[in-house]
Amino acid sequence: MGLTPVVFLHLLADRRLNPGSVELRVGDGDLNDLLPLIADERFPAFVDEFPCLIAARCTKQFPPELLAALLVAGCELTPEGTIFRSDETTKPVLPPTAQWLTGDWYLAPPPRTNGRQAASRALSLKLLQRVAADADTHEIESIFRQDPVLAYHLLRLVNSLGVGVGRSISSFSQAILILGRQQLKRWLNLMLFAAGQDDYRAPMLLAHVTVRARRMELLAKAGGLDRSVQDQAFMAGMFSLLGILFGMPLAEVLEPLNLGATLSGAVLHGEGELGRLLHSIESLERADEVELSANLDDMNLSPLDLNLISLEAHQWMLGVIHDKQDVADA
Repeated sequence: MGLTPVVFLHLLADRRLNPGSVELRVGDGDLNDLLPLIADERFPAFVDEFPCLIAARCTKQFPPELLAALLVAGCELTPEGTIFRSDETTKPVLPPTAQWLTGDWYLAPPPRTNGRQAASRALSLKLLQRVAADADTHEIESIFRQDPVLAYHLLRLVNSLGVGVGRSISSFSQAILILGRQQLKRWLNLMLFAAGQDDYRAPMLLAHVTVRARRMELLAKAGGLDRSVQDQAFMAGMFSLLGILFGMPLAEVLEPLNLGATLSGAVLHGEGELGRLLHSIESLERADEVELSANLDDMNLSPLDLNLISLEAHQWMLGVIHDKQDVADA
């Protein structure tokens, strides 16, 4: 993997279980090689918008010059006990001394649904099926009319993230016309993760899936894959977490969508180029440096390439979660 360490940005939730910060950890290598990344204007810009924490117990591993650069860039040292870990399958409760929450709690099965939630999820799956099958616009619109919350989230996401058309999108038919079906599929999947108002996992799931999908898209681009494969990489990242979102076996969720052999093979069985990209991102998420190193070598990418991709993916994620918070406050 070379001398430059991989930077692992672990998403943390705040006490309200919303995405609130990242904890910065580093892999093996010459830590001084990270100085160009910290000096890149994109790093302090991200830290200024989203707190970047370093556990005080880990500071001994940082060379003084690097630690000073991280602090100048805006990173914060967090003392022992500030970050609480939960891997429970129930809604976590932070101790009074904890400010931040880490762990896999938001990847647990969804809470028991009531009748209204079950109906909303059924509509969401039906909507996915119609869009994947390139159904008629009026047929898709009719599903949105049954659940205005889904339509509201989609329009808010599309408008907030921007499509470069110089005007606001005010109807689903406009979104289809302006975005095109491929981009519509992207925003639709983002919206499904954002729309779980009664699911305490939803804010962190949205942030997690957004980072995963964007990382995969950027990794495909850096690896020289064409635009269509980059789009598929983004969708593969999103589809890979639909089973967790709906609390169903992933194969069961994907079966009626007729995704095609390439996409379904990558998501379900790790096959092909898309499967390799997904394995790479999953190894990054669990900080498996051995597997990650092999995957980067296969793609002729460096840890610095990956670090910049991660930074850009997290920056892109901020636009999504900030709009979700605006919707919640509306």
